Amino acid sequence: MGIGLEHEELAGWLRLQLTPGVGDISARRLLTAFGLPEQIFSASASTLEQVVSSRQSAALQREPETLQAQLKITREWLQTAPEQRRVITLGDAAYPQALLQTEDPPLLLYATGAPEFWRDNAHAFATCLSRTLAIVGSRTPSTQGLATARQISQELAQSGLTIVSGLALGIDGAAHEGALDGAPQGQLATIAVVGTGVDSVYPRQHLDLARRIAQRGILLGEYPLGTPPLATNFPKRNRIIAGLARGTLVVEAALRSGSLITARLAAEQGKDVFAIPGPIHSAQSRGCHALIKQGARLVESAQDVLEEWQVDGRTRTMTANTTNTIAVPALPTVLDSTTGPNIAPDNELLNTLGFAPMGLDALQARTGLDTATLQARLMELELLGHITRLPGGLFQRMALA
Repeated sequence: MGIGLEHEELAGWLRLQLTPGVGDISARRLLTAFGLPEQIFSASASTLEQVVSSRQSAALQREPETLQAQLKITREWLQTAPEQRRVITLGDAAYPQALLQTEDPPLLLYATGAPEFWRDNAHAFATCLSRTLAIVGSRTPSTQGLATARQISQELAQSGLTIVSGLALGIDGAAHEGALDGAPQGQLATIAVVGTGVDSVYPRQHLDLARRIAQRGILLGEYPLGTPPLATNFPKRNRIIAGLARGTLVVEAALRSGSLITARLAAEQGKDVFAIPGPIHSAQSRGCHALIKQGARLVESAQDVLEEWQVDGRTRTMTANTTNTIAVPALPTVLDSTTGPNIAPDNELLNTLGFAPMGLDALQARTGLDTATLQARLMELELLGHITRLPGGLFQRMALA
C-alpha cells in the first residue's frame, strides 16, 4: 500500500504504532483479537483489557500527541514520489511472507525503491524476495574483506540473487555496491534494511549509495519517518535482514558482532548460514570461524553458495534445497523408556515456536493446526523435554545441551 492507502486507514496504523507502551507484540495481539486498527480504537476499555493491560488500554483510548504531525509527514512523503514509496502494513497482501513467518514481524514497513518493483499493488516486491541472500560483516573490515564482500556480492547478483544488507559502513556497504554493479538491468539488485526512518540516510557517507539503491533496489525500514539513528534500533533491525533472506553470509566479524546476531536469527529460522574463513590471528575472523565450528557452511567463492542452492547462473533458475545449516542446536532423537522406540521431536513446530515465549493463539495462527492437534503436539514436545509451559498460557522452547 502506498499513496492509495486511505487517510483513515493510514492514521489507524500509525496510531497503533505510536501509542506509548504498546509494542509490536501487543499490537499483533490486538489485531488478532479485533481485526483492523479502526476496530481496536472503537473498542471499549473493558473490552481492550481482555487482551492487554489496563495501562495499555488507557493509552489506546488517547490519541498519541505525535500522531497528527507524523501522519502529515508520512502523507507528504508518499505524495512526493508515489511511484517509488510505499507503507506496507502487517495486513497488506504485499507484506513479505518470509517476514510473517518470523517471531517478531514489524507492524509497518516503510519502503522506497525502483518503480518496477511496485507494480500490481507491490506484489512484485514479494515475488523478488524468493531469491535473496543477506551479506553482513564488520564495520571496520580489512581491505581484503571489503574486496571479498564486493566481489562475491557482484557475482551472486549476476547469477540472479538479490543481496540484503544493512547499509552500514564496511562489509554492508561493499555488499550493496557489488550487487548494484553485478545485477542485470531490471533485476532487484539489493535491499538495504535501515535502522532509521527511510527518509534519512545513516551513515551520511552512504548518501550516494542510498540514492543508487533507491533507483535499482529498495530501502526498507520499520521506524516512523524522521526516526534518528538510535543505537538500540540497529540490533533490532537485524531480524528483518535475516527474515527477508533465504540465508545469511558473514564475511568478517569479531566474536561480539551484530553480524553474529543476524546469523543466529537466520539459523533459528531454519535458514542457511554461510561464513568466509580468514587468518587465524585476525580478530575479524574469529566470528566467522566460530560459525563454521557450529556448522555454518564454509564459503571461499560465490560458486560455493550457487552450488549449495543449485542456482544456474545462465538460466537464473534455483532449485529448492531443503537442508539447513546451523544452529538451532541439533535436536537428537529421544528414547522414551515407557514405549521403547525412539520418538523424533516435531522439528517443524519447534522451529515455529523459536526460543521466545509464545501463546497458543499465536502458534495456531502460524501453524494453521486445529486446537486439539496443536495441544497434542505441544504435550508430546513437553514430555520429551523440548518445551516448557510458562505462566499465562505461554510455551517456550528449551535449549538442549
